[in-house]
Amino acid sequence: VQPNNYSTFYDDQRQNWSIMFESEKAAMDFSKQVCIAKCNSSSVLESVLYQDLVLGEGQGVEGGDSLEIAYTGWLFQNNGLGQVFDSNVHKDKLLRLKLGSGKVIKGWEEGMMGMKKGGRRYLIIPPAWAYGAQGVAGRVPPDSTLVFEVEVRRVKLVKEGSGSDGLSVSSRDSPAPSPVPSSDGFSAD
Repeated sequence: VQPNNYSTFYDDQRQNWSIMFESEKAAMDFSKQVCIAKCNSSSVLESVLYQDLVLGEGQGVEGGDSLEIAYTGWLFQNNGLGQVFDSNVHKDKLLRLKLGSGKVIKGWEEGMMGMKKGGRRYLIIPPAWAYGAQGVAGRVPPDSTLVFEVEVRRVKLVKEGSGSDGLSVSSRDSPAPSPVPSSDGFSAD
């Protein structure tokens, strides 16, 4: 996903392609279908699949950062989206979470790393990274693969040296972490 309704990808021969879509919605719908196709083409889904829908702005989030999220969750059934089992999109309250605190399913912790404020991402989460063999009574059957569309509405980054335990691991590819977001801090992707 690129700004201005562009998507880029490589084919099997490593040739780079770009597609420009008429609208942001068309670009997002295409990106969702690509993510579902990736899921359906893997024999066993062993980790979280994610696809950015909107990139967002600012610094990517890491463990310890606090987020406010709007989300919708579907069951993955018959190789596509099944019924919605949870959503806060039409509610007044956003979900507040601190990445790395273990308060949400492991697939969210993993799949949301690097997201930016205003960013939207599609997550396909295998059972082992979700609710596993237990499921959630009356809502999520045992061993369910889940699909989420998540949007980061607010971000509170952990400032360096303010209560950090020094054990957080950075997943960024930048040569040095920058304590404050700057206008020249764009990543190569």
